[in-house]
Amino acid sequence: MGIVSGLLLLPLAPVRGTAWIADQLLQEARRQAHDPRAVQARLAALNRALDEGAIDEAAFEREEERLLTLLERPARPGRRTTTSDRAQRRHA
Repeated sequence: MGIVSGLLLLPLAPVRGTAWIADQLLQEARRQAHDPRAVQARLAALNRALDEGAIDEAAFEREEERLLTLLERPARPGRRTTTSDRAQRRHA
């Protein structure tokens, strides 16, 4: 980046910094969401909620399927999930 373009783009630096931070947070959230230990803990909590009557069978099955899918398909670093990816998974 040249000196002139650097000066012209300087007012956008906070926006670029904010976008970078948001991307880092998203990557960390995905990493944590796909951590097998965290998913297993959520499955255990889901089973307890069903046993206690806090959720019905249909809600349990939907969430259980989603969590099991997370365990079967670990997140690939740097890969972003798009709406079409989600739709393909639902119909697969």
